[in-house]
Amino acid sequence: MADYINNNAGMDWDDAIENDGQEFIILPEGDYNFTVTDFERGRFPGSAKISPCNKATLTLQVKTDDGVASIRTDLILNRIVEFRISAFFRCIGQKKHGERLVMDWNKVVGSRGRAHFKPRTYTDRDGNERQANDVDRFYDYDEKYFPAEDDWMEITGDADDLPFN
Repeated sequence: MADYINNNAGMDWDDAIENDGQEFIILPEGDYNFTVTDFERGRFPGSAKISPCNKATLTLQVKTDDGVASIRTDLILNRIVEFRISAFFRCIGQKKHGERLVMDWNKVVGSRGRAHFKPRTYTDRDGNERQANDVDRFYDYDEKYFPAEDDWMEITGDADDLPFN
């Protein structure tokens, strides 16, 4: 959030610029940890199978060796796809299997989870073939994938391994 605030400043017409942005990163198919960095409320216009309803658009970020991959995914708030919403809330640790839950969207941004991502190929409106990252499935939250950031001894080894003991 601090980066957003620091980078969200107006510029003068003669300011110097240097930030070229980041290349869009396509994740190889696989399992990745993510952090929810944005949540937007919107409307799904409806389709042949799903009536018009609310939707949540989530931005998930995955840290890679090449930089940060951003993935946007929609959760359609319709009973037909309730299983996917439930899977997402289990993924971020807000829900357990079989548990009834009132969705708390205020706690979504900043949540961490793990999912299986797949690249998807599509044709843009100019006829160019492009790729995007899609969430194939969400995994139930498991603490072993998210060691506490301040629990450095668990990450780096035993206290006996430290040079100053």
